Amino acid sequence: MSSPYKVESSVFGNPSIFLNPKRIQHRKLLVLALISVPCKNALGTTSSRSLISAHRSCTDLVKVWKLESLHFDGRTDRIRVGNFLHKIKAIPFKDTSEIFSIMEKDAGNWTLSDFNGMLMALVTANEPDLALELYSNVASYGSALAPNCWTFSIMIRCCCKKNDLDGAQRFLQHMMENGYSPNVITFTTLINSLCKRGKLQNAFEVFDVMGRIGCKPTVHTYNCLLKGLCYVGRVEGAHEMLMNMKKESVRPDIYSYTAVMDGFCKVGRSDEAMELLSQALEMGLAPNVVTFNTLFTGYSKEGRPKQGFRVLRLMKEKNCMPDSISYSTLLSGLLKWGKIRAALGVYKEMVGIGFEVDGRMMSTLLRGLCMKSWTEKDLVQDAYQVFEKMSSVSIVDHTTYGFVIRTLCVGKKMEEALDHLQQMIRMGYIPRTITFNNVIQALCMEGKIREALVVLVIMYESGKIPSRTSYDILVKQFNHQGRLLGASNVYGAALKQGVVPHRIPLR
Repeated sequence: MSSPYKVESSVFGNPSIFLNPKRIQHRKLLVLALISVPCKNALGTTSSRSLISAHRSCTDLVKVWKLESLHFDGRTDRIRVGNFLHKIKAIPFKDTSEIFSIMEKDAGNWTLSDFNGMLMALVTANEPDLALELYSNVASYGSALAPNCWTFSIMIRCCCKKNDLDGAQRFLQHMMENGYSPNVITFTTLINSLCKRGKLQNAFEVFDVMGRIGCKPTVHTYNCLLKGLCYVGRVEGAHEMLMNMKKESVRPDIYSYTAVMDGFCKVGRSDEAMELLSQALEMGLAPNVVTFNTLFTGYSKEGRPKQGFRVLRLMKEKNCMPDSISYSTLLSGLLKWGKIRAALGVYKEMVGIGFEVDGRMMSTLLRGLCMKSWTEKDLVQDAYQVFEKMSSVSIVDHTTYGFVIRTLCVGKKMEEALDHLQQMIRMGYIPRTITFNNVIQALCMEGKIREALVVLVIMYESGKIPSRTSYDILVKQFNHQGRLLGASNVYGAALKQGVVPHRIPLR
């Protein structure tokens, strides 16, 4: 017969763990509250809380459990609890032996149910080392505390939390040698931990033991194995198990399908994952956002990010609203494979909904828009809007500034280009020579030779030596305007800097 206790239950959320509350002393209640507050473990690691916090935790516990269920006898018992709380406050949290000394003083009054509750509290409070220490001392608390099925189940969970899977398997073996039959929750806890560490052979050995003793696996048990198989790349095995689940009278749930879909996507078989989704829908299962996000990731990895739009439409049809991860994964895939216009559409939809776009992706989008706008000028305004949004939420690096300035020049927004060139310098950035040349070139194309000369002066002042291209642009423009003196002056300035322009003044 399976254990009446559930491993995943919280001690504090299930007072029925204490089978005989009349026999529980107030001291045991307070120790249980004390050890459930994260403290330094037996190895001296982990963080500690203040003693005042412990006092409050104990007080809160008393409030949670109604006084009637604890059989407090009015004001007198409350005073006794209060007095004991003052004693507890004096215990240094670093000295965990004090907790065990309190137990030893009342060892004769502890029941096995109390002991199991203490173990469960420690495991739930993420103190597996303390739980193991408490278990190792069980013999000193009297013969009445001989471990039972529930004790072993707790210790298996404890070892899984410690990532001591060999220890967990030893407890399982010891449990069965003592005539106890683990329940499905205990088996599943161990199988799940083994699968997460890639120990599939051990996991299936435990699974076989379940069958031999007649413990019927649940869908959650199968889901752990499905994820484990996919984790080590055995996708075909996972798919076969998924199909066989129906024969075993265990109906797969959406998590079963999602696990195998994820496995297919990771090995470049996203279309087969989509087929599994169709099967799940035919069964009447409701895909969740994780199910769809798996497909976004898969298609992105395969270089087919635009298939994500098909997934996005299906999500909305099934009333599964995309989350930030859905949009971010789709956007990231589109950017990775250079689908800039499509990425811009996703970005605008994200912003419209109110989702934040992280700085890295926004920077990638902005650079992509800038480069594309150099040949497709209708994107100039979009690029500038993304730049303004990015500037309001994060610091723009000097390379991105250079891209934006060139884009503004292409879009003939020279006033904004000059403003941002000066903004760069005020921020401590030194624009690259190509950035200066882009501005000089754009100004000259508009016939603004005076402003172009000002930019040349700014180059000097910022410590940049104009390149041959810088001087060639200016000489060419002066020649175009028939201004021989201006062309000669620029040519002479270049020679003084040791630069010989290709262009020469024309008479």
